[in-house]
Amino acid sequence: MAAHSHHPAHHHPGRTPDRIDWSSRLTMLRQADELDAEAHRVVARRLVRALPDTPTVLDIGCGAGGMAVAFTEALVARGGGTVVLVDATPELLDAATSAARSAAAYGGDTTSAPVRVRPVLADLAAERPVDLAGPAQLVWASNVVHHLPDQRSAVAGLVEAVAPGGWLALAEGGLEGKFLPWDLGVGEPGLQERLAAARAQWFVRMREDTHGSVRMSGGWNTVLADLGLLDVTAFSYLVDHPAPAGQAVRDWAVDRLRWFAEIAGDLLHPADRRTVRQLLDPGDPAYLGSRDDVFLLLANTVHLGRRA
Repeated sequence: MAAHSHHPAHHHPGRTPDRIDWSSRLTMLRQADELDAEAHRVVARRLVRALPDTPTVLDIGCGAGGMAVAFTEALVARGGGTVVLVDATPELLDAATSAARSAAAYGGDTTSAPVRVRPVLADLAAERPVDLAGPAQLVWASNVVHHLPDQRSAVAGLVEAVAPGGWLALAEGGLEGKFLPWDLGVGEPGLQERLAAARAQWFVRMREDTHGSVRMSGGWNTVLADLGLLDVTAFSYLVDHPAPAGQAVRDWAVDRLRWFAEIAGDLLHPADRRTVRQLLDPGDPAYLGSRDDVFLLLANTVHLGRRA
């Protein structure tokens, strides 16, 4: 997971270099997809607008299927196409495929659904996207590349899967998601910032510990341009659920904080670890899951480039 996003990327624990058990994250990924659904729809419509009729969209590291559903809806609205879902975790791929096929069949029976949904179980650390499903008019990869040992080489592999004139959309970077008020009434104020710092340290360590890890210097736009893509640009989209938020946001915040504690807990001061335990304890008055001041605010950035 990138040092900014509220979504983990998606890989199989037994095979992938990042050593994260993604199948256990299905509930959390589904929660995040639910909270991002509106933003995803806007992004998907924007990206498919430039594509030819009945295009193929390749969703790399599809996770629980949030963007897959958005792409399917966007293609249904403009007369059809194909959505190819690629993930290394069977549980996630199954969930994404079911969700996207439901979206394709919505308003009609499955036999006449204008959008075909095709799942591909594959590990990107070992397989080339173009061999799995290319060439596609749009290749989408969200918070996936930074989990692969050689990020630049991974992007080169994505570029190979883009059809001539097609687009690569790489969702990486943005602004770290915030969900806690500055002063929670327990512990020292500013916990969110210290959690973010601990997570950034964890992320550096995760990259260093990834087998065969190669450092990528510079920004994503320079990588896309160096790999020969044209019209390289980017846009960011906001996910904004202000307080008082619904239960879905609170549940997400509890899971999110628990995840922080798991991955970066040892990097926090013992006093902060105590505060985190209080916030995660349903019997504590400070429990995150029943607070009115929990919210969700973040920005994700999508980097775009066109293949000649």
